[in-house]
Amino acid sequence: MGSTRIGPKMAVVMLLLVPLVLIFPRGSMAMSLCNMDEKGLMACKPSVTPPPPDPVDPSSECCDALKEADLKCLCSYRNSFMLPSIGIDPDLALALPPKCNLVLPPDC
Repeated sequence: MGSTRIGPKMAVVMLLLVPLVLIFPRGSMAMSLCNMDEKGLMACKPSVTPPPPDPVDPSSECCDALKEADLKCLCSYRNSFMLPSIGIDPDLALALPPKCNLVLPPDC
């Protein structure tokens, strides 16, 4: 029987694909992140994409979606390459909860 050891290139590919599977758990047409569905994410997108010169304030739809979001989960993406890869500025994303009168977890 042969070895089932994973090579370094395959390990890198897996590290890149696993977060995508977590973001797109219901198929390629549905997107979910930290308990926010695609509709909530799209409502917040104008407030978290780098615009010139100032960020857009979150809409009421965005704030409603954030109220249902797992904020601790969102904090875990602070230093991740995932958010920038889908056009989201992590600093702008973490600035949203206070703009919606929500408190970020202390360890965020």
